[in-house]
Amino acid sequence: MGYAKTAILMAAMTALFMGVGYLIGGTGGALIALVVAAGMNAFSWWNSDRMVLRMHNAQPIPPGDRMGLHDMTAELARNAGLPMPKLYYIDTAQPNAFATGRNPENAAVAVTAGLVRSLSREEVAGVIAHELAHIRNHDTAIMTVTATFAGAISMLANFALFFGGSRERLGLVGTIAMMILAPLAAALVQMAISRTREYAADKAGAEICGQPMWLASALEKIASGAARVDNHAAERNPATAHMFIINPLHAHKHDSLFATHPATENRVAALRELAGGGTTPRVQPVSDSRIPRAGRGQRKGPWS
Repeated sequence: MGYAKTAILMAAMTALFMGVGYLIGGTGGALIALVVAAGMNAFSWWNSDRMVLRMHNAQPIPPGDRMGLHDMTAELARNAGLPMPKLYYIDTAQPNAFATGRNPENAAVAVTAGLVRSLSREEVAGVIAHELAHIRNHDTAIMTVTATFAGAISMLANFALFFGGSRERLGLVGTIAMMILAPLAAALVQMAISRTREYAADKAGAEICGQPMWLASALEKIASGAARVDNHAAERNPATAHMFIINPLHAHKHDSLFATHPATENRVAALRELAGGGTTPRVQPVSDSRIPRAGRGQRKGPWS
């Protein structure tokens, strides 16, 4: 059902983009818009991982790190039937994580300093399993495409005043309304797709690590931390907010209609229900001691 809903929403995003192109330039405008969208999406699809990792100044975590994150991720990747993704560290105190990449063979998982310092090892495993689920479900590619569509629709709508065709079809008031409503509609579709994919990744992530409550506990702690701690890179690049496991932006509260993520309490409730069905652990249990903080002078993370 989640994939069907995503396909419908993606079709709506494509139709909206072509519709804006038609209002600006007629049938030719719609075709040009489609060609431009294809080019933009191809570029973004190919370069999305490098672009996003640079935005957040992510640094690679070397194999054999003393926290054991490489080994943990490799085991979870085997459970998920995936190749080992690249692993990155973001030097921010906000607990959070995201996955990126055009396909499972070219994927990356990034975790923040706040995540590895404030969550137990089991909770970190739940988070990484969630991100691996996004990779396995090809959500990273889907969200890159929808973000590109949303940006392109906003660009087209802003161009509307410079084209006579749109004013002839809609008039000045209609053109201005399109400039406001088209990007808003695109953003709503993008957010709806993001919310749908988060529920699917929660469920698949719980299956990958075998313990839904590890992820449920992690979501509660991350949501609490994200509400209190700034993520300055995310605030500078709000278009990447939908990629994180929990919305990293908290400077401005929005109605749920405009939320990039489902309510955390709803996600936790779904995981608790899944845990009640009885799942078998697939990751060997580890001690629940906290992952220690980085030592003094270690600016890129406690890995060596």
